Amino acid sequence: MDVSSQAMSGGYGRPPASYRLPPATCLGAVELQVSHLARSLEYYQQLLGLSVLAHDDHTASLAAVETTEPVVVLREVAGTRPVTPGSRLGLYHFAILLPDRSAMGRFITHLSKIGTRTGSSDHLVSEALYLQDPDGLGIEVYVDRPRDAWRRDNQELLMASNPLDLDDLVRVAQGAPWTGMPSDPVIGHVHLHVGDLAAADAFYAEGLGFDRMVWRYPGALFLGAGGYHHHLGTNTWASGAVAPRELDAKLMVWTLVLPTAVDVTELRAHLVSRGLSLTDEPTGILVADPWGTPVRMRARG
Repeated sequence: MDVSSQAMSGGYGRPPASYRLPPATCLGAVELQVSHLARSLEYYQQLLGLSVLAHDDHTASLAAVETTEPVVVLREVAGTRPVTPGSRLGLYHFAILLPDRSAMGRFITHLSKIGTRTGSSDHLVSEALYLQDPDGLGIEVYVDRPRDAWRRDNQELLMASNPLDLDDLVRVAQGAPWTGMPSDPVIGHVHLHVGDLAAADAFYAEGLGFDRMVWRYPGALFLGAGGYHHHLGTNTWASGAVAPRELDAKLMVWTLVLPTAVDVTELRAHLVSRGLSLTDEPTGILVADPWGTPVRMRARG
């Protein structure tokens, strides 16, 4: 096992056979169906420190402090029911990437002060906290380790779920207060419960064009573009889970942002060639995975 090899860009991962996402691909906002908009707004503002960009009776767009690009869109649908984590296919969690370890330390202190308990893990490539919103929807808040600190076993990145050194992260923050979500967070990745990893590989790698980054993690497949450890995680850990029902709290759509409109056109042609059913939108295209989770693909800007 080549555990000492650094994971330099381009030196690892298994690309798809034909279409491959551009290296600069990233993620945009996630849209969530929630049961009570006011309750969700309180959670996302007070606990995560997001600010409201736009708000009407049933929808709110949330962003970081002093930014105009939404991170989360909340949509209240009458009659929606909270879900028990792991009971539905689709969203396992969406993940907000913080800019540095100091921000992570400030966030940890903030959660401690307001009495919020979290899960946590050291994934080798990143350090992560895990939360659930009032509707049972999973959230990860994490910070990446430098890419030159990542390790690989031949072509596969090494990831794990080790204990997280919370005290060290708090020390790095040097007592600075949490003043809300920093101005440059992004949706770093989305992680989905799926019914079958082979079908997930066929759809997301050979279909959408992601590279396979980690494929021997028990019950999971991690995929990314441009050498990133993963923009998308898929797993079969939710034994007995069913597809979300119309009035379940759920991930309504997540967003894949390609560099240019030409890139979107090329991806559209590839998906059509594979016989997938698409919905054309004014700014891009929409397609659902085999378990009904939609992904929107649009150009940057």
